[in-house]
Amino acid sequence: MKPDTLPNPAIARRFRGYLPVVIDIETAGVNPRTDAMLQIAAVILRQDSEGDLVPVSTVSSHVEPFPGANLDQRSLDFNRIDPYHPLRMAVNEQAALGKIFKPIRQELRETGCTRAIVVAHNTYFDLSFLNAAVERAGIGRNPFHPFSAFDTATLGGLAFGQTVLARLLEAAGIPFDQNDAHSAIYDAEITAELFCHIVNKYRRLGGLNGVISEESEEESRVENPFDIDLDAYETCDNKSDSEGSSDKASKPSASS
Repeated sequence: MKPDTLPNPAIARRFRGYLPVVIDIETAGVNPRTDAMLQIAAVILRQDSEGDLVPVSTVSSHVEPFPGANLDQRSLDFNRIDPYHPLRMAVNEQAALGKIFKPIRQELRETGCTRAIVVAHNTYFDLSFLNAAVERAGIGRNPFHPFSAFDTATLGGLAFGQTVLARLLEAAGIPFDQNDAHSAIYDAEITAELFCHIVNKYRRLGGLNGVISEESEEESRVENPFDIDLDAYETCDNKSDSEGSSDKASKPSASS
């Protein structure tokens, strides 16, 4: 982590106006509509003065199962989470998402990015649980793009010929402790290291010539070139998150 790295608007040019944020979610099953989200963590990334992408901060929350949620015992055994343990200090989905989204919205304002984009290992899993929780919580404006994402499994296959997280980390020379895995915080932070490593290595090898020109800034910030109604993918009722309207079996294990 490099918490002293300041927000840099250059990141908006690097990712076409999107702000990459690494997400990991631990759950009580694999169905985002019926199974509980139990923990969520997000790692904010910034571009430093040398042009490297670096993780700077992590925000997380334990989450109460939503009313009527399914709790699959195999998933709970897998991630070792007791959903009702008092020391979890869990909050409902609306409060948890409000806590996660607040620093992300602040980062969007400070960098000039138009929208956050999920980075995760096997993104379909995390993004589907995130979108389902946003819908249940009645959050009218999700800072994340509802379907675009960066998947480190896919990027790892391209960069290292590996898709399994533990093998990817070994190939990248990033230490990994299996005993700490399946905590949303640990998994999000290790995935952030991996994503930054791949992006930075690509840049050093000459990708994008290491530079995005100032002239391309406006083009790079076009959020929706296909004129898709993104709000159709979000809930827009009168409810709001804790900020107000203004402003798993869990995932496949690292050895699978």
